[in-house]
Amino acid sequence: MKTKPASPMIEVLTPIWQRVLHCSSIHVEANFFDLGGDSLLALELFNEIGQACGRELPPVMIYQAPTLAALAALLEEPTIPPFPPLVLLKAGTQDPPVFITHGLGGSVMDFFQVIRHVESNHPIHGMQAKGIDGMDEPFDSIEGMAQNYLDAIMQLQPHGPYLLIGYSLGGLVTLEMAYRLSEAGEKVALLAMLDTYPHINHLSLGQRTRLLARLVGRHASVMTQLPVRRALSYIFRPSERRLHIPGDSSGSARYQSPNALSPAMQRLRDSAYHALAHYRPRFYRGKVKFVRAEIVTDFPDNPSAVWGKLVDDLEVETIPGDHLGIMTTHFESLARILSRYVREAVCHQ
Repeated sequence: MKTKPASPMIEVLTPIWQRVLHCSSIHVEANFFDLGGDSLLALELFNEIGQACGRELPPVMIYQAPTLAALAALLEEPTIPPFPPLVLLKAGTQDPPVFITHGLGGSVMDFFQVIRHVESNHPIHGMQAKGIDGMDEPFDSIEGMAQNYLDAIMQLQPHGPYLLIGYSLGGLVTLEMAYRLSEAGEKVALLAMLDTYPHINHLSLGQRTRLLARLVGRHASVMTQLPVRRALSYIFRPSERRLHIPGDSSGSARYQSPNALSPAMQRLRDSAYHALAHYRPRFYRGKVKFVRAEIVTDFPDNPSAVWGKLVDDLEVETIPGDHLGIMTTHFESLARILSRYVREAVCHQ
């Protein structure tokens, strides 16, 4: 029997996978993650594939097509189908499922390490931002994001209890989702917000004053090198500060131009920031599990002062790291907390 020849796309992809994963031989049905792939390697993989194919390909595609065969088949289609709003991050056999919502960047890839360490038999689905594929316009409101995700969730789980987790911007989205579910008479068994805060404009005067003073003091050396308008944007937009690259050997601060982002990611980021700036949280008559970063950077230092009057019951827990570090460095600590939250929520149904 003759062996079926590999498709042209598999011929293109195979050496890239081998190079990125440091594997001399890869079976076409082998799973990227089982081969040692992670979120950083996915970025590297799709950067190389994008260059080879001559088009922008978001790394989150690896969840849709985690094998050579599946990815080749997807890329050989005349048009790539739109990304679904729900992405299965971790399979499980127990109900109900867990839903976790992305931060400002819009990608579920941010959750890779955390989800990998969560100890639970409940399937975990990530909310994937509309427009990350570059084909659709992203939502520019928290309300639009929340309803889009609820529509997708209802197809998978028509009724509660619901287990919702949101990181950063995603915490606001899950708060809005929980509010709408509760208003509809559905039970929200878990609402966990991970280092989530409203835009500075929606804080109290005292909170705004303290936060601005800290931000100006912390970033004074950078701000003095910028035009006034750019300096103000730097203070009021966390996403702007994340473009900062540490100073070179001369001590001068440098910036990565926003143009370095792909057009799709630039639109996504701008739309997400617009959504953040215009969303004013409503009072939620339920319990919120709040996880704060121990190292306070660009956000209020007291979540209880921010959320205490906006939710019926607030429970705050602190873990090591800063806003980004709780996801990228101290993910095991965060995973242990989330595992406990899920267990407790299911036990108290």
